[in-house]
Amino acid sequence: MCFSMLCIIHNLFPPPPLQGCDPCSQTQRSKLQHRRARINQQINKEMRMRAGAENLFRATTNTKVKETVALELSFVNSNLQLLKEELEELNSNMEAMRTPSRNEAGLELLMEYYNQLYYLDQRFFPPHRTLGVHFHWYDSLTGVPSCQRALAFEKGSVLFNVGALYTQIGARQDRSATAGIDRAIDAFQRAAGAFNYLKENFSNAPSLDMSGPSLCMLVRLMIAQVQECVFERVTLTTQDTHFITQLQVAKEAARVSDVYSLVLQTMSQTLVKDYVPFSWASMVQVKAEHFRALSHYNAAVALCDHTPKALFQFHVSTPAGPPLSQVLRDPEDRRKLGKAHLRCAVIRHEEAMRVHGLCKILRKMDILQEVLSFVYKRSLDKYSEMDREDDFEETAEAPEIHSQTQHKPDITAPNFSTVPVTDIFQRLGPLSVFCARARWGPVRVVSLQRGDGGLGLTLRGDSPVLVAGVVPGGCAQEAGLREGDYIVAVDGEDFKWAKHGEVVHILKSCSDRGVQLSIITLHTHDTQVGVVVSLCLDACVCVLHLICVCVTSH
Repeated sequence: MCFSMLCIIHNLFPPPPLQGCDPCSQTQRSKLQHRRARINQQINKEMRMRAGAENLFRATTNTKVKETVALELSFVNSNLQLLKEELEELNSNMEAMRTPSRNEAGLELLMEYYNQLYYLDQRFFPPHRTLGVHFHWYDSLTGVPSCQRALAFEKGSVLFNVGALYTQIGARQDRSATAGIDRAIDAFQRAAGAFNYLKENFSNAPSLDMSGPSLCMLVRLMIAQVQECVFERVTLTTQDTHFITQLQVAKEAARVSDVYSLVLQTMSQTLVKDYVPFSWASMVQVKAEHFRALSHYNAAVALCDHTPKALFQFHVSTPAGPPLSQVLRDPEDRRKLGKAHLRCAVIRHEEAMRVHGLCKILRKMDILQEVLSFVYKRSLDKYSEMDREDDFEETAEAPEIHSQTQHKPDITAPNFSTVPVTDIFQRLGPLSVFCARARWGPVRVVSLQRGDGGLGLTLRGDSPVLVAGVVPGGCAQEAGLREGDYIVAVDGEDFKWAKHGEVVHILKSCSDRGVQLSIITLHTHDTQVGVVVSLCLDACVCVLHLICVCVTSH
């Protein structure tokens, strides 16, 4: 029986349910979190209204500021209308991402939004300047709200939810068949990969659940659940009671106990123990004791019910008493060693039940109570069977069993290429040129007319076409074209994605009235290649302000 340790997915502000998405589970914890989110949202709204009122007061009492604000608002509004469809799609993705269904479709939804953040980062977030866009999330372990202006925090929080969603998918698999066990193993390994990727690539997270020690704990917890599933597969696929099989099951159980003990040790660290839920730590301790007991039980069954031939290298240390070779030959010595293992199994079962009884949440899990009681009674019955009335010798301490596994868990790193996405703001132009890493001048419109010597310019490249050279004293120079200019529109038609041949053909076939070219220029050639068009940058930042007030935490 696997008692799955679920990671709680980052709680978001509760939006209306979207088609194809599941609303957050209506548990007591989620209801409390939703209430906290609504209160926090109302507080933020009131603060923004107060700040807006103060700005409005200053604007109305200062004529110069009032004129400047009116001009900026007019500029922003006009550019918002140009990108209305793109912004609506972005907003739709953000809304849908907040309530993913607990299946592959939900994973694709999160991965699609995560990949889309790459394009947003490249287009609108300069590397050396922080924009006034705040990303709000809630800590999944403490419920405390966190806020940062770095897009990396948004990406990290989405990736955390990817890992959390994998844990839920893994826990809900039917492990009564090998196919379900294999799917659970794959899900937990991918969850471990997501948390491990987050630990290695994101730093300075403002929330505790994304700190290094917490992510390390989660990775180990996922690996422990993988090992538990491996144990279930071994017991399911090896139904025979052969001696070697019993020993292998005992070693697998010992391995599961070891990894859960390591998780418990990680949870006990100073930076983690104060905010890891008590039910988590209790469940991990119950599992460590439970599987250690199963290990000793299977060892005792192998010793007492079979003719052993391969007990060497089974124990961590040499058992006290007669040499192992003598124990293997003497049925009485094997019985005594088996009895020692059963005594240890009973003690471990009792400890597991004691820890279980201390946790209120675990006591409500009836199936857990039934499993612990069943295996405890089984070990106790076996111990009573091995005990004899004329046996007055004190039962020796059983040596620890050497842990070994047939399947070493893998950490499967997230593969972001499995969910391809298209840049929502593709209309702004090729990302390699129109990104946020250089400063563009404003768009200039020039009228170019053919002279006796031609147009007087040389073009190069595609998407967009670059003015590679200007003939001194030619028509292009007189019109105001300079070397290094990019042609983004011809006669009002967007040419950011135009090929070299298209632009050349248009210019060659222009009439006597000439042609109007929309031109943009990099301020300096020393800056890195590309940056978003400045006309759209401020507009989109303002829209992100409006959108991101809805987003909260992991």
